[in-house]
Amino acid sequence: MTAPPPANAARLRFPLAESDLEALVRAALTEDRAFRDVTTLATIREDAVARARMVARADGVIAGLPIALATFQCASSSIGHETRTPDGTHVVRGTDIVSLLGPARALIAAERVALNFVQHLSGIATLTARYVHAVRGTRAQIFDTRKTTPGWRALEKYAVRCGGGVNHRADLESEVLIKDNHLAALGGDVALAVQRARQFAPAGIRVEVECDDMDQVRAAADAHADIILLDNMSPALMRECVQLVAGARSRKRPVASRSIQSAPSPKPAWTASRWARSPIPPPRSTSRSTSRAGSC
Repeated sequence: MTAPPPANAARLRFPLAESDLEALVRAALTEDRAFRDVTTLATIREDAVARARMVARADGVIAGLPIALATFQCASSSIGHETRTPDGTHVVRGTDIVSLLGPARALIAAERVALNFVQHLSGIATLTARYVHAVRGTRAQIFDTRKTTPGWRALEKYAVRCGGGVNHRADLESEVLIKDNHLAALGGDVALAVQRARQFAPAGIRVEVECDDMDQVRAAADAHADIILLDNMSPALMRECVQLVAGARSRKRPVASRSIQSAPSPKPAWTASRWARSPIPPPRSTSRSTSRAGSC
């Protein structure tokens, strides 16, 4: 039975264009030499067909299935699939995520690369969901950062959305964020930094100021910054700063940034899926050629 769509399905548009997705999975399969899997070529007949299931080995949130499925399709366009739990779905241990049917060689050769994509992104979605759950019932939201794996930003920010989080600025061009280094270059003058940002940035770009203490928060509020980032403050100081901003009766939004410790998390490979292969006996063959490549 197919799971219902996740509650945040409207925000889960997959971020990669088809051409970029194909290039990504092709590069990953090439890196793993999946098209020359010597073990599989030696032990699996060309015409062998198999069924496979991806099964969750722990509770969590699924993310990255479109990439995993594109990986299998790149290995062989003959592989068919049925998605049972789409991205953004909360699953429990033992849940069937996706089932596949196709050439055994291609399924086995692409297996690890496909799982790597799903494991990594589902891990991000799962941890995000924990924090989202922790602030449920409040007006707080969980935002991400630019501290992403190089080349994977769009995917990792997508995984944050799968977990119910909210994306902060996507890159250096999309929003002004005045940090300590920028302030140091201006002698610590918050008002001047905001003024220059307003003059230089395109219309409609939000201006955010990273603040380390109450004085900077007050200066950022007086300068009419759109967002005030409370950086590595104690909970007590953070509370005072939020009250200060709220007392100004402005529409400024305080955002907190600090190292947060949660309950001990499971092993990083929490979603290392159980891979069940059910060979379908084919006609006898002695061919050693590889299975037909996919369309990517």
